Formats: sequence, C-alpha cells, structure tokens
Amino acid sequence: QEDPTLERHFKGHKDVVSCADFSPNNKQLATGSCDKNLMIWNLTPKARAFRFVGHTDIITGVHFSPSGSLVASSSRDQTVRLWTPSIKGESTVFKAHTASVRSVQFSSDGQRLVTASDDKSVKVWGVERKKFLYSLSRHTNWVRCARFSPDGRLVASCGDDRTVRLWDTSSRQCINIFTDYGGSATFVDFNSSGTCIASSGADNTLKIWDIRTNKLIQHYRVHSAGVNCFSFHPSGNYLISGSSDSTMKILDLLEGRLIYTLHGHKGPVLAVAFSRDGGLFASGGADSQVLMWKTNFDSLNYRDLLSRHSRRVTPDPLPHLMDIYPRSPHRHNRSGIQSSLTSTLENIVQQLDILTQTVAVLEERLTLTEDKLRTCLDNQVLLLQQTHQVDGSDEEAEGSSV
Repeated sequence: QEDPTLERHFKGHKDVVSCADFSPNNKQLATGSCDKNLMIWNLTPKARAFRFVGHTDIITGVHFSPSGSLVASSSRDQTVRLWTPSIKGESTVFKAHTASVRSVQFSSDGQRLVTASDDKSVKVWGVERKKFLYSLSRHTNWVRCARFSPDGRLVASCGDDRTVRLWDTSSRQCINIFTDYGGSATFVDFNSSGTCIASSGADNTLKIWDIRTNKLIQHYRVHSAGVNCFSFHPSGNYLISGSSDSTMKILDLLEGRLIYTLHGHKGPVLAVAFSRDGGLFASGGADSQVLMWKTNFDSLNYRDLLSRHSRRVTPDPLPHLMDIYPRSPHRHNRSGIQSSLTSTLENIVQQLDILTQTVAVLEERLTLTEDKLRTCLDNQVLLLQQTHQVDGSDEEAEGSSV
C-alpha cells in the first residue's frame, strides 16, 4: 500500500467550497461554493473549467446523474437546478422547498431526485418533468442530508433533531430511527452494497449501522471537531471523512481502524468525494481550495506481487541430466507458474465472494429462525398459562361440589 498523493490543485472559487462530486466516467469534477457558482473541472490535462452562474445564494449540494448528462445542485435560495455539464451550461430550475435546500441526489436509475431542507422535510422528485412526487415529513428540525439506497427502495436522512431516519420509498413510511447522537447529525449515506448506513455528527463521531439487524457495528471518534462529510470507497472497504479540525481521515472498515490523516486545507473540510472507480478523491473546504488526490492505498500491483511470491514459494525444480548437459537451450517456464498463480488467486477471490453471499443468506435465515422460535416460545407460554387456568378452575369446581 502507498500513501495518498496530492495530484491537482484547482483554483477558481472565491469562497468556501461546500460540496463535490465526480462524473461517472471520471472525466469531470463538479464543486459548489458559497460564492454561488458551480464549477465543472475537466480532468484531462490543460482542459478549461466551466463556471456556471444561476443560483442566488450559497450552493449546498451537487450530484452527477448516473449517465453523466446532468448535474443537480441545491442551494440556500430554496431551489434545485439541473445543468448540462458542457460549455453551454444550460440549466432548468425549480423551487424545491420553502427554506434552504441542504442536499440533492439522483437515484441510481436517474429517474428521481431526493432533496433535504431546513423546512424539516425530505422530498422526492421526478427528474424528467421536475415533478414533485411525495414528501417525507417526520423530522422535527432542519434536515441536513438525504440519500437513496443503491437499489432506490430506501432513503436515509439526518438532521439537527439528532436523528438518522430510514424511509421505505414504496410505503413512504419511516421504518427506523437511530437516535444515538450527542449533537446534530451532519451527513448520511449508504455503502455500495446497501447493507449499511454511515452517519457523521457535530459531536466529532462517525457511526456505521447494519440496517439488516439495526445494530451499531462501528463507532469512530478520530476527529477533534465536528465531522462535516464523508464518502465510502466503491469497494465498501474504506471511508474518508472531512472535519472542522482541518483534517481528512481515511478509515479501513475491514480492520476497523484509522489508516491515514491528511492535512491539505486551512480551516474546516466541508466536502470529500471518492471517484466512481475509487482511484481518486476530491476535497473542498473553507479555504476555497479544491484538491484532488490519488487514492493509491486501495490498489496492489498483483503482477509484481505474484512474481515475488513465485520466486519465494516455487523455486526452480532440481536439475536433471538434460539440464546439466544441455543438448539445446532450455528454460524453465516461469510464465506458466505466474499464470497459474494468477488464476488461483482469481479463483480464491471468486470463492470469497460466494462465501460472503452465503454468510449474508445464512444471517437472514438465522434472523427468521430466531423470530419463529420466539413466536413458538411465546405461544407455549400462552398455552401453559391457559392450562394452569383450566386446572385451577377444575380444582375449584371439585372443591365446591364436595
């Protein structure tokens, strides 16, 4: 593993950088700012950036559509804008809420948008006609963030009422509330498999919940000030967070530990985002800077690794007579060893994937079995109570007849 490296430094915003998102093809980076401008940075060398003007107040959220043909931005001006990320920069606008819009996100099919607002509501919209579909209204204070699950069947939201809420998009009901917070819940998102949600807090914490069991499975207190934002690596194995302590932290979620602390910003870090392939991440902060980093830590050069291992694990076989007195040039087939090791490694990875899926299925079945056992036990207790009552009434009847 190598340390993350700073690849590029984008200058163009004149005020706090509040949000960031990579395009699906990793060729563009969108950032929003308190200068009311949306910037689209083209990541090919020497390509010009686009500055889009239209919002009349701070931009709070930005997100590319799954196709990359649209960029949605939310603002304190109570609107959402949909932009084409090209030199024309055309946009359509609609008033989404009656107060500041804090976040905006496309669903994975690109058909819907979810917005969160200071009017205490979460709203879902149809993208094609900018049509309001429905509202999710159970928060009792400002809603800071709302996100779709990868399959679009759930929405997670969080806010200043110190709760993280989980919603079913088909019934439009709140199906779970996580309230273990000492301050505002600032940001929420699903991991790539949709089995967990993470939430960050003004109380300096990061928490990860398994939504299948509704249990808190990881709890990090690695920052010395409020956590403003985070982003899951596409593999689900890492998470990067940005904080008012001016640092970014990278967590290894498999080992449950902090692996990197990055210092690049002067002042609070307000935006972090991994690219869709995980090879890059971007950060933005109160210093108006946009930094782009190369991830490095998620990739191993398996070819080099295998060649080192093949020399160590499978030394050349003992020479035989034909090698000692060669009649013609003869070489040992190293490439055959490497290719066989590569295929073995791929098989192991496939088997691990199958095992992971099997464990998930077993977990679900175990939960169902537990529920059935609990029901059976409850029924047995009821039967025993009824039997005791019948026995008691029989005894009383016998006593009165005597």
